[in-house]
Amino acid sequence: MRVNCEGCAGCCVDWRSLSATPDDHERVGPERPLDDVYNLVPLTRDEVRDFVTAGFADALAPRLWERTPAAGDAGEASDRSVRVDGFDVAAVAGRPAFFVGLRKPPKPVAPVGADETSWLPTCAFLDPETLQCRVHDDELYPDECATYPGRNLLMDVESVCERVEREFGAPGDRLVEESVPADAEPLFGPQALGGKVFAHPDPGALDGRVARLAAGEATAADRAEFVATAAAASPGRIERNDDAYERYRDRALDAGSWVGAAIDDWETRAASGEPSDPGLAERVEDARGAPETPGWD
Repeated sequence: MRVNCEGCAGCCVDWRSLSATPDDHERVGPERPLDDVYNLVPLTRDEVRDFVTAGFADALAPRLWERTPAAGDAGEASDRSVRVDGFDVAAVAGRPAFFVGLRKPPKPVAPVGADETSWLPTCAFLDPETLQCRVHDDELYPDECATYPGRNLLMDVESVCERVEREFGAPGDRLVEESVPADAEPLFGPQALGGKVFAHPDPGALDGRVARLAAGEATAADRAEFVATAAAASPGRIERNDDAYERYRDRALDAGSWVGAAIDDWETRAASGEPSDPGLAERVEDARGAPETPGWD
């Protein structure tokens, strides 16, 4: 399908602060994310493994949900949440459920056709200057990104392309074609468990971690705990392969990629009030080994 992404990056950047009518579509319903990351890209188990093996575990972050019991919940409802750090965390069979996605540090960007740059939460792999993905043509490029917004169209759910058009453009500016690609099938049902939705086997091991995640203060060890659990999952099951978990956790804790170093740098610069200059990417990302982007034709 055809989309016009030049100068947009609306699906890669949290541009709510630029919006006159900011959308909160990820924080509705009985399960609300504990984090405030906008348009989190959920990775499959195999993708998590690939990122960890490639040394990019420091680019990954978990998402958990706080469950508010719905009217009529009874019986099995106790297995659908578990109390951790004062939060009723959504669960599968009493095990905290979570996604693994890509981190979004603050970067100096001008997305959705904005005239001025500002510090906005941005995908760890997005180049602030070109607004292109640094792994777009790489084997690490997530399926969720490659097929976007096909699944939205398939399920008749408004896409970011359409939200950007509604606020900053006109119909057809970004979503040029509305045909659903053949590879846009969503991962639903039992096959999603262990494939994209993961379950942590030990709620007690998450004491402190859930609170830090909710506060936006997760440590590398906190993230590695979830990343390794996802990598050690088995599709269609809630069990974790503990031998694989140990191996992937060690790899995750050893990660020291250009992405992780750049995230630390971006966070420091944004917190210090440094002017939002996309040209900083040359020092923050390029100099650390970030791959170039091809530019726009």
